[in-house]
Amino acid sequence: MTTETSLPVSELRRKQLRFRGLESGHRACLGCGEALAARLVTESAGPDVMVANATGCLEIFTTPWPESAWRVPWVHSLFENAGALASGMEAALKAQGKSTKVLAFGGDGGTFDIGFQALSGMLERGHNVLYVCFDNEAYMNTGIQRSSSTPHAAMTTTSPPGKERMGKRHLKKDIISIVSAHHIPYAATSSVAFPSDIRKKVRRALAIDGPTFLQIHCPCPLGWGHEGDESIEVARLAVQTGLFPLIELERGGLAGAMPIRKIRAVTDYLKRQQRFRHLFVEDLRAKEELEHIQAIADHNIEVYGLRGEGKDAFDSEGMDTVRRGGMRWA
Repeated sequence: MTTETSLPVSELRRKQLRFRGLESGHRACLGCGEALAARLVTESAGPDVMVANATGCLEIFTTPWPESAWRVPWVHSLFENAGALASGMEAALKAQGKSTKVLAFGGDGGTFDIGFQALSGMLERGHNVLYVCFDNEAYMNTGIQRSSSTPHAAMTTTSPPGKERMGKRHLKKDIISIVSAHHIPYAATSSVAFPSDIRKKVRRALAIDGPTFLQIHCPCPLGWGHEGDESIEVARLAVQTGLFPLIELERGGLAGAMPIRKIRAVTDYLKRQQRFRHLFVEDLRAKEELEHIQAIADHNIEVYGLRGEGKDAFDSEGMDTVRRGGMRWA
């Protein structure tokens, strides 16, 4: 479908580089990775979208009644049904013959856990919706409780370290593989530290007719225990260590991965966060957990082929990244 100027919708979106679907002045914490990620996603998508937003941090800090930071049509869903609400919105637009794309937003709690049933149904039925999970790895809005996205050995209010265990016992749920098992056309992971990667993946997803999924790693200074001005550096380290691989999958198969030029030790990432401080004490259990987490990163690097070979314009060092005080895009 084209506009009155005969520009395809994809071309119209491409020309909307500076559109801001999420305006400044909201009430997010200083250094909130989720706020930046949401702004980057809406900026990439352009104005011809509608958003279904699950209950969570993003919904709370952008819409304190009677104010709203959104500049696109936006609907608040329950914690558990963003996928179902987005499905209904997409079906209604299709019945009206409109090409407006539906975006569904949720945190890891509303995606990995509470909202997974509705998400799975949306994917299985083939709705033309881009679902974006802003993954800050815990239930941050309600007091920093563990979710199934919380990394192994991380400290939360419901997984404290002590005599019985060293933080959370369980591994982070591999949501990208579970989602891809629905045989959807496109699923990917990205990080708030790499805006050009987010833009590329959002626009690729929007160009696809069918359900697509994007998981964006978003540091939470409050829940992770680092300063607000360190969010991007911490997010970048998650990628550089191999703990959060940036990958693309098509119909369940690996289609691409961002190579890591200089692989960092997981301790470089973990020691920047108070949620892992118990792993840096004189305790044999702490040493074992650090070795375990390093093994997880090493496994990711081998499974996804993340080891870079020389310089690459699109590797972890060459890809455009957020810098303090700037908004540069490649």
